[in-house]
Amino acid sequence: MKVLVPVKRVLDFNLKVRVKPDGSGVDLSNLKMSINPFCEIAIEEAVRMKEGGGGHAKDAATEVVAVSIGPEQAHETLRNALAIGADRGILVKAEGEVEPLAVAKILKAVIEAEKPDLVILGKQAIDDDNNATAQMLAALLDWPQATFASKIVLAGSKATVTREVDGGLQTIDVDLPAIISTDLRLNEPRYASLPNIMKAKKKPIDVKTPAELGVDTTPRLQVVKTAEPAKRSGGIKVKTAGELVGKLKEAGVI
Repeated sequence: MKVLVPVKRVLDFNLKVRVKPDGSGVDLSNLKMSINPFCEIAIEEAVRMKEGGGGHAKDAATEVVAVSIGPEQAHETLRNALAIGADRGILVKAEGEVEPLAVAKILKAVIEAEKPDLVILGKQAIDDDNNATAQMLAALLDWPQATFASKIVLAGSKATVTREVDGGLQTIDVDLPAIISTDLRLNEPRYASLPNIMKAKKKPIDVKTPAELGVDTTPRLQVVKTAEPAKRSGGIKVKTAGELVGKLKEAGVI
């Protein structure tokens, strides 16, 4: 079984986001970039499928392919995925912001060439929080999808996926090939060891462009303004319940 895992290069989650003075976007200059945490979970799950860990049968996956769409620096993101355990990488070089629909179209072209049995990707990226690529990709491919997965069990040509929904947990069966997006509780990604980091440097990474895949990445959305959240004002203390009710009414809470 071949598993394909898209991974995205984003601002490291430990850093504070800074908005450009003119409000045109987020300032990423001289800041550390990392693999998107949800994508890291997806890579970990795919590697466990290959290793037979996490409740998966041994050799449930025979090859794990990581795919990244972004600038030249996304090579580093792919190397991180390879160090975790992916076998090879594909970089689709694209400058500027690539919107979810364009990402889904690029991934569709890659999938048609690679013919994986399963695609696992993070449910969303922490930079734009769109939570749209997995669903769009499933629609474009006309494949079954299981989003927000907290548990995946492979059995033959099916995958049993436990999903996190508003009312609790939902378990569904999907036929393979399928699209699965990962939630936070699916697994705990490993730290890449130094030997694996060194091995990752020798693993192959193919480089392609959206044009080669026949995809137009021209943005369809325009960012009007980017602003930081309003700063919270200081709280006040009240002496009685009646005073509290009065203040809540003034604030329009009740």
